Amino acid sequence: MTATAGPDSPVRRFEVRAEDRLDRAVSLAVPSLSRTQARRWVEEGRVRVDGTPVTKASTPVLAGQVVEVEPPAAPAVDPRAGAVPLSVLYEDEHTLILDKQPGLVVHPADGLDEVTLIEAVAARYPEVREIDDSDRGGVVHRLDRDTSGVIALAKSAEAQHVLKEQFRLRETAKRYLALVEGRPDPPEGIIDAPLGPDPAAPHRRAVVERGQSARSQYRVLEQYGDEAALLEVRIFTGRTHQIRVHLAAVGHPVLGDALYGRPSGYIGRQALHALRLGVTLASNGAWREFVAPLPEDLRAAVRALRARHPVRPAPEIGAVE
Repeated sequence: MTATAGPDSPVRRFEVRAEDRLDRAVSLAVPSLSRTQARRWVEEGRVRVDGTPVTKASTPVLAGQVVEVEPPAAPAVDPRAGAVPLSVLYEDEHTLILDKQPGLVVHPADGLDEVTLIEAVAARYPEVREIDDSDRGGVVHRLDRDTSGVIALAKSAEAQHVLKEQFRLRETAKRYLALVEGRPDPPEGIIDAPLGPDPAAPHRRAVVERGQSARSQYRVLEQYGDEAALLEVRIFTGRTHQIRVHLAAVGHPVLGDALYGRPSGYIGRQALHALRLGVTLASNGAWREFVAPLPEDLRAAVRALRARHPVRPAPEIGAVE
């Protein structure tokens, strides 16, 4: 089943080769569509069978019938998106690994009037707009606006499925660096505490009894007196604000985190960096780990803390001069 269309038409047309459900026939004929997306297109009235609109996804179609699919208009690309710099750590035909700068939101949201990472990616890699009919094509996980570091994006529907499944099944390796207040005691440990909306402030997350399971492991890399510490944090789940909430809950909020702690004179945002990400590539099935160097604002904070509290540099980050 090969989808075709006229040179100026967005409509995709194909002939059914064997009896099947309509949504499955559409997803097979249009490889960039998932079964869920195909079902939604049918229900939205975007699919015709022998010229007649059909809105029930389970409708059987027979060999020889002609199916026409009219995709929704592609979302407009913000003209500012092309000016957003992208730091590429790795790319192949299916996957893009970036070092995200702090201050950049990953994907669009209602009421947000600024360029996002996915819009900047779409400006350079138009194929991500073909992955699905949402404004999150290519997104497989996220980092908070003010968290820097390694992030993976898909350039194809196949890679999006493969990568999303790895994150869902917790088959990735995610390690962060965090500067936190105080002296963690013990210097390494596991925080296993469920997270959910904060009953007192819905825009925040909190440790709540009936929340989603969340597990983080930390160890101190450098201790700066009783003032602060540099931690390596490994997360086994990927809950919203997980590291920030967990560390604040044990009395050591991330430096500069105004939402869960307080502003800091050392850094103008939360001092959290996605240092390392390990994934299995969709292109060849190989396991790869990618590392993002510390951004300058975090390096400056480490330098200042080392100057006040001389320590042996942790081998994980070495010199930051």
